Amino acid sequence: MATGKDRQKQLAREHHERQLKRRIEREQKAKKLAVVGSTVGVIVVVGGIVAATALLGGDSESTAAAASPTPSAGVPTPEGSPTPENTVTPAAGPKAFDAKTGTCDYVADEMGSVKNVGLPPKKIKPKKLPATLTFKTSQGDIEIKLNTDKAPCTVNALAFLAEKGYYDGSKCHRLGNAQFPMLQCGDPTAKADGKGEADGQGGPGFRMAEENLQGATYKRGVMAMAKTMAPGTTGSQFFLVYGDIGLSPDYTPVGTITKGLDILDKVNKAGVITPGPAGDGTGAPKESVEIKSVTTS
Repeated sequence: MATGKDRQKQLAREHHERQLKRRIEREQKAKKLAVVGSTVGVIVVVGGIVAATALLGGDSESTAAAASPTPSAGVPTPEGSPTPENTVTPAAGPKAFDAKTGTCDYVADEMGSVKNVGLPPKKIKPKKLPATLTFKTSQGDIEIKLNTDKAPCTVNALAFLAEKGYYDGSKCHRLGNAQFPMLQCGDPTAKADGKGEADGQGGPGFRMAEENLQGATYKRGVMAMAKTMAPGTTGSQFFLVYGDIGLSPDYTPVGTITKGLDILDKVNKAGVITPGPAGDGTGAPKESVEIKSVTTS
């Protein structure tokens, strides 16, 4: 005959099992949420404006463009309203650039498949940051004029990752379509062969706050950073826009493409190998885009 203590132990065990199950489910969903932050997402049409359900990236990038299904930021996660357990809150997340001290905040994050090359330097001098970024790819050079003044911590992180060879040999893993015209890159673990469900889950082992969001738009020629639905989850993944996307202003516009839009048009014309599992028509590009190296100036 069961005693009161036995019943308490059973209830505690069942509670623990439920918590563990919910945690596993959240992690599995997070790894599939990235639209441009990290993995795949669901594209919806709202009032004629096409948006995508978060990321541009899988988990914290974990990072594809992670897009919001509504014009407002901070939308609820698929599990419901944001809570300390399933979202990164502004209080717990990385802080914005502190202009007085010249300090950026990079928070360690081991979610997803990590290629860890260390943390970028936190103390920066914006005027000494690079003004341009060049991706030397298998399809040709893609040059970016960086928004150094408005996104100093993001530019600093990109320059750091470029210097460490983080992007070298990586493949752009997700190509959009007419409704979501972008090419997502920045996952060093992505296979981009149309078979890798884990594509988009790779990250640098850290995350940072979003920048330059006021009035942000994602029109042809914009380079923006991917993230999940939660704030403060920008990592290494990014998306290059070759059309106009009606996303909410939640993803750091880090630069403008000054050379290489013809490459994106060519890749877009070739289409995807196989549409991804989300059923949104996006997937690995048939015209493979491999980043050979990245330089700054």
